[in-house]
Amino acid sequence: MFGLWDFCVSSCSDSVFEEFLEDPEPFSLPSPLPQWPKGKDFASGKICLGELEVVKVTDFDKIWSCTPLRGKAKGVTFYKPSKIPDGYSCLGHYCQPSDKQLRGYVLVAKAVDKKNGPIRDSASELPSLKKPLNYSLIWSHDELGYIWLPNPPEDYKSMGFVVTTEPNEPEIEEVRCVRADLTEPCEVGEDIFDMKARNSKDQLYIWNMRACARGMLGKGVPVGTFFCGKDENSEDELDIACLKNLDSLLLAMPNLEQVHALVKEYGPTLYFHPDEVYFPSSVSWFFENGALLFEEGTDKGVEIDSAGSNLPAGGENDKEFWLDLPVGDDDNDSKDYVKYGKIETSELYIHVKPASGGSFTDLAMWVFCPFNGPVTIKGGIWNYECNRLGQHVGDWEHYTLRISNFTGELWSIYFSEHSGGEWLDASELEFIEGNKAIVYSSKHGHASFPHEGCYIQGSTKLGVGVRNDCAKSKFLVDSSTKYQIVAAEHLGDQFVAEPHWLQYMREWGPTVVYNSLPELEKIIKHLPFFIRLSVENLIELFPTELYGEEGPTGPKEKDNWLGDERC
Repeated sequence: MFGLWDFCVSSCSDSVFEEFLEDPEPFSLPSPLPQWPKGKDFASGKICLGELEVVKVTDFDKIWSCTPLRGKAKGVTFYKPSKIPDGYSCLGHYCQPSDKQLRGYVLVAKAVDKKNGPIRDSASELPSLKKPLNYSLIWSHDELGYIWLPNPPEDYKSMGFVVTTEPNEPEIEEVRCVRADLTEPCEVGEDIFDMKARNSKDQLYIWNMRACARGMLGKGVPVGTFFCGKDENSEDELDIACLKNLDSLLLAMPNLEQVHALVKEYGPTLYFHPDEVYFPSSVSWFFENGALLFEEGTDKGVEIDSAGSNLPAGGENDKEFWLDLPVGDDDNDSKDYVKYGKIETSELYIHVKPASGGSFTDLAMWVFCPFNGPVTIKGGIWNYECNRLGQHVGDWEHYTLRISNFTGELWSIYFSEHSGGEWLDASELEFIEGNKAIVYSSKHGHASFPHEGCYIQGSTKLGVGVRNDCAKSKFLVDSSTKYQIVAAEHLGDQFVAEPHWLQYMREWGPTVVYNSLPELEKIIKHLPFFIRLSVENLIELFPTELYGEEGPTGPKEKDNWLGDERC
């Protein structure tokens, strides 16, 4: 890689100076990738989308860097893909924050022979790829950096911007535009960079791109390029697209043997807090040890067989059925026994599904805990352990591994954190052995986090919220060995038979609403004076599930079963 120009822009003046910034080191996983079992097109380095074949390029030549002299914005660096295979065309340039390891890609494309390629949805005789007509200058600064938008021919779409250090319009050979019916609408995702300047012409906002329709059924394949504009509302004028996967067979998805190899290579170690008392268990252990099925209008629960075959299947959560712990008495402590789980029996339940139009594979790993414990509230340096707030029967939590179907490389992990969550790139993960990452389960709540520490759910500004404490301990589950693949729709039922309990769409615990006012008033009384809140304000800080016990629904009833992770 080489640097052409690096420059800094003042957010308070027009002064500019050139400086050469240290190039970030490319990221690679701790261990080399294994030889994956043979299959169709998984990890072959290329993916056929119908009329287009695409290859992921991760080699770049640096163009220039932009760094504000003042303000909170960090720098951004622009790159041009290099080592493009013969016959493939660039679709746009790449950029990322300057302070992170080089970690990204762009797709390059070539047309597939119509005689040998898959049948396409369109009867168009237009070529799949065409050169742009010309370029429009979107942003520039003092003759040092220029961002151009390719202007596509009629019936074609631009896939990304072109960046130069010269004022001359780029060559039309630089990129290709894609026929519109081979594309999908896209939208801006995370902010990459924003530079607010006194002079409006210097302002620059940059986002990464993602398909509008995401999840297991989405066909959009992001190219890896970026979107930019001169103000925060530039995204309203989005005029680039992502590719569309017309291969209904999803030949780049891994077969069952390859899925097992991926889990063995990447399955994280799940650590529970040293002070955890509400541990996970297998679903069958929960059933075998007395879990009961209740139906609306009846007082007595029904025992559930170990496979859950007598649970009502299908439909939706109509509140007619729910599960509960065994009924204990003075001579039988089975209720508490089941409540505390049995970590030795625990296993991760894996849902294998396509992501980003089949260019990635998601391994959603679900863990079940019979009980979710009460929360601890933090207010400044003061902590209050609640008696009931936050507890409920039946706790389903998960984390998701995203795997590149081009190479089989672990790309990122999604950490589900109560009502939200976050994606972390592989470069930001903590690894325990080889390419196996660590996932921390928070004390009592079992939310997933990437590192040890205390995560506050509430107001970080006020220092008031629910504690999520994470730390290593002897309590762990190795998901690379303790797992069961419960669903992989792209493979069909003959390869993966979904367990009976997965078809149970109702609640895994009873709904119990109780008066939380006494505990809330006690919390407010102990808060430091300078952050004293009203009951109403305190309630707004915490998720609604804290104010009553409501058993969650199972994995298949969650939005992310078919959809993408919330972020």
